[in-house]
Parts: sequence; C-alpha cells; structure tokens
Amino acid sequence: MAYTLRKATLADKPALQALIQASARGLSGDHYTPEMVEGALAGAFGVDSDLIHDQTYFVAEEADGLFVGCGGWSRRMTLFGGDARPDRSPQMLDPARDPARIRAFFVHPQRARQGIGRALLEACEAEARAAGFQALELMGTLPGVPLYRALGFHPTGEVLHPLPNGQTIAFVPMRKELGA
Repeated sequence: MAYTLRKATLADKPALQALIQASARGLSGDHYTPEMVEGALAGAFGVDSDLIHDQTYFVAEEADGLFVGCGGWSRRMTLFGGDARPDRSPQMLDPARDPARIRAFFVHPQRARQGIGRALLEACEAEARAAGFQALELMGTLPGVPLYRALGFHPTGEVLHPLPNGQTIAFVPMRKELGA
C-alpha cells in the first residue's frame, strides 16, 4: 500500500471528518458500545481546526486521494477533542516544561495495522522534538493504547469522560519522555 504524508488543510476538513467517523465506528467495537462511539463523535472525536492552522496535523493519503490516516501534535494546552468540544484551551505550552500533545489519531479501518499510525506518530514526534519539546502526552482511546505502548508511551491512569448523549467513555492518558 502506497500513501504519502502531508500537512492537512482546511479544505480537507470534510474528508477528515469522514475518515474519523469511519475509523471510530470501524475500529472501536471491541472496546466501546455504538452509543459511546456516537457520543464521542459529537465532540471528543473530531477535526480540531487549531491543529490545521498550526500546521501540525498530518494526513496519510493514497494516490487515488483516499485519506487512510490522520494525526497530529500540538503546542496548545488542549489534550483531546475536536472543534465541537467547548472546553478546549488555546493556551500555548512551554517546551522547556510542558509536554507536547499528540492529538486526533485515526486510521481507516481497512488500513489498520499496516504502519500508518506509526508513520504519523513518528512524524509528529520528530516535529515536536525539533520544536524543543522533551516529552509527549496524549489521551489514548482503548483501541489506540497498544500502538502507543509499542511506541514507548506509558499509561498514567484512566479517565472516564462524559459524553453529550449521557454515555461515558474510558480514555487512557499516556506519556513518553523524548530524552536527549
């Protein structure tokens, strides 16, 4: 499978949202109920335009234009959630003391476990390191935890996040030290 990584643009938002929905619905069934997934798609899962504006959000795209993955990193305080989430924080992080945020990773269900998530995460880690960050944090979904563990992230707890539809969804905060 051939794909290229590129920076997302605002024009990509509809295709990104479709990818996020397909990924969440197609890869979460072993961990979350359909009601949890639909509730998460109303805010916890979604496109974050700040990442696109900041040029820290990547798309994995096949030659035919199909988006097969997306993910990014952030210099901002917000740890997770798309544009629909009301409590996002645009405050900038200090690379000398704060970890960069790994954000909004989704892979097309038909392309899962083929190295796309790894490639996206390696690109994000390289950019965050170049920007002076010495650690990374993320809010992992249960389906994503095995990938993040394999790439050196360690769980720091578990969070039960309330959803707009009355459901609650479990996330796993994770951290990785980048070292020298």
